[in-house]
Amino acid sequence: MADSSGRNPQSPGFTEKLKSWLCWSWTYICALWFAMVLTMVYVLRSPLKLQETVNAASVFLNTLTPKFYVALTGTSSLISGLILIFEWWYFRKYGTSFIEQVSVSHLRPLLGGVENSSSVGLFSSVNGDTEPRTNVAECKVWRNPLNLFRGAEYSRYTWVTGKEPLTYYDMNLSAQDHQTFFLGDTQQLRPEDSVMQKAWRERNPQARIRAAYQAIELNRECAAAYVLLAEEEATTITEAERLFKQALKSAGKDTNLVVYIKRRLAMCARKLGRIKEAVKMMRDLMKEFPLLGMLNIHENLLEALLELQAYADVQAVLAKYDDISLPKSATICYTSALLKARAVSDKFSPEAASRRGLSTAEMNAVEAIHRAVEFNPHVPKYLLEMKSLILPPEHILKRGDSEAVAYAFFHLQHWKRAEGALNLLHCTWEGTFRIIPYPLEKGHLFYPYPGCTETADRELLPSFHEVSVYPKKELPFFILFTAGLCSFCAMLAMLTHQFPELMGVFVKAVSICMPHQTQKCVCVFFCLFFGFPLVPLGPYLFLFCLEEKVHNY
Repeated sequence: MADSSGRNPQSPGFTEKLKSWLCWSWTYICALWFAMVLTMVYVLRSPLKLQETVNAASVFLNTLTPKFYVALTGTSSLISGLILIFEWWYFRKYGTSFIEQVSVSHLRPLLGGVENSSSVGLFSSVNGDTEPRTNVAECKVWRNPLNLFRGAEYSRYTWVTGKEPLTYYDMNLSAQDHQTFFLGDTQQLRPEDSVMQKAWRERNPQARIRAAYQAIELNRECAAAYVLLAEEEATTITEAERLFKQALKSAGKDTNLVVYIKRRLAMCARKLGRIKEAVKMMRDLMKEFPLLGMLNIHENLLEALLELQAYADVQAVLAKYDDISLPKSATICYTSALLKARAVSDKFSPEAASRRGLSTAEMNAVEAIHRAVEFNPHVPKYLLEMKSLILPPEHILKRGDSEAVAYAFFHLQHWKRAEGALNLLHCTWEGTFRIIPYPLEKGHLFYPYPGCTETADRELLPSFHEVSVYPKKELPFFILFTAGLCSFCAMLAMLTHQFPELMGVFVKAVSICMPHQTQKCVCVFFCLFFGFPLVPLGPYLFLFCLEEKVHNY
């Protein structure tokens, strides 16, 4: 059975070979056909009376007035403008050029090109293996491990600038997190829990605070109410820390509340300068609750250890969490790059490196930077201060602009502290994009870059922030070409109508390099093979044929 199926000419192998042979031979068949057409035209030039046809066409063109060429270029401009409008609409809706898409989808396979592999969904994983791109949650939104305090930090920004640093979408996600995290396991809600469940959903901050006090009146031991007050009513970190300590006393055995409160207490200690105490609290929390790795407490620990300049401890944490089987983040990738860059950046010189080549340590640092940039390409512009920072949101999109803002907001100082690290980043980060063959569809060390990050980031980041977009959507060539053609044709029509004598001089100057008969032959050739309906050729016909008739206008 296997043998018979293998000999079947309709088997996939035979079909693929036949298709490959046809694609390979297509180019040569087209070239052969074109050569045969030219040969036949040359052989039959006498029976077809081509010379007489050329002369007749020349006489016909000589009888045309400049009004014809004005109409021709005007029509060309109109058609090109309509094509431009359609191309622009298609690009705004689908992000690609219609002409380019048709060429790639239909003409390229016929000419032997590689078919678009986006539908196949294959990409390179971190270890270089090929994996299917199925069941990948491209745009999952994560809680920012280093999110600020609303009352003590976000509100102070609003008081000073009058701008809201958080979007309603971001705050609504936080409300859902709080309801699920603090009240999700309760079988029967107590009265104070019902009040707090409504409090998280309140859009007005003062309404949330009033609801928290109402819950405390119902039960003095309502830990969730103290958490809300510490987050939103406290105007200083010291006051927030006091309320969190009170919440911890009332939390009891509620694991979710205990973990959340202890983490926020550690962050309070970090912000108040008690960094060693914060590190100890984070380590204890990770040991006490090892199964809660999804909360990314190690990212808080990495930032605190970098502030202590305990680089050996940072490397030990990275060795545990920078693993192939674990999800990556900008903090993981860029911290690893920082450590490797720090080892060589103080003596790094682009001129010297170009002369002698990169050493092993420098090559490792450059590869680490390329790896980090491929994971999140938005970060370097913030670290290099080419783009202004804002307060980070409460939720981030991994590999998105929101994650880049959150990372750079807390880690820019650590890159500045390492002498020469930013210089090395500046010299090498753009080389990443030359390594990735096609950023939209392929990856080098990670999954292909998600295409939905821009939409999600616009929901998470405030409207006054210019969202960083990757890959940058540039205008396709055909839109630019059509716009230029339309403008050029319209300009020719207008100038010919207004200044026929000057345009005659201009045409004569352009055509002086080409013999008169050659001009007519080229003109007739284009008319015969392409026809006047192809009006974008109007400008070229215009230049060749207007010379003698402009004075009769």
